[in-house]
Amino acid sequence: MTDTTRADNLRRNFLVIVDDTPECRLALRFAGRRAKRTGGGVMLLKVIEPADFQHWMTVENLMREEAREEAEELLQSLAAEVSDLTGIVPEYRIREGNRVDEILALIEEEEGIRLLVLGASTDTEGPGPLVSRLAGQMAGSMRIPVTIVPGNMTPAEIDDVT
Repeated sequence: MTDTTRADNLRRNFLVIVDDTPECRLALRFAGRRAKRTGGGVMLLKVIEPADFQHWMTVENLMREEAREEAEELLQSLAAEVSDLTGIVPEYRIREGNRVDEILALIEEEEGIRLLVLGASTDTEGPGPLVSRLAGQMAGSMRIPVTIVPGNMTPAEIDDVT
C-alpha cells in the first residue's frame, strides 16, 4: 500500500485543543459540524502542563493526578456535547508537557489529523498565545491547515458557515 493510499483510507479527523473557555466550545461546535458534513471525525486534545514542584515529589504527583482527573472529566463532558450535537463520538487524548510541543507531536504521530481547529479569545490582548503561535509564527511549517474560530461568533453563525 502506498503512502497516498494509506492516507486516503484514514478517517479525516478535526483536532480541537480543549480547555474550559467559551471559545473552545465554539471551536468544538465548528469541528463537529464540519466533521459530520464531510464524513470525518473529531479528536480532542487536552495538554497538562507540568507543575513546578520538583522538590516536593509527593505534592507534584498529587497535582499531576488531580490534573489528569480534571482533564478526563472535561474531555468526557466535551465529547458528550459533540456526540449530542452531531452523533459523532470523538476520540480524545491527554498529554503532559509543553502545549505547543505536544500538539505538534500529536499532529505528526496521527496521520488522520487533517485540520487543527482553534478558538480565538475575544480578549483585547489578542486571540491567545496558542492561536498566536500556531496560526501565526508556526503556520507555514505545519503539515495541516489551521482554522481559527472567532470567539465572538454565535452558535447560529457557526451553524450557518458549516
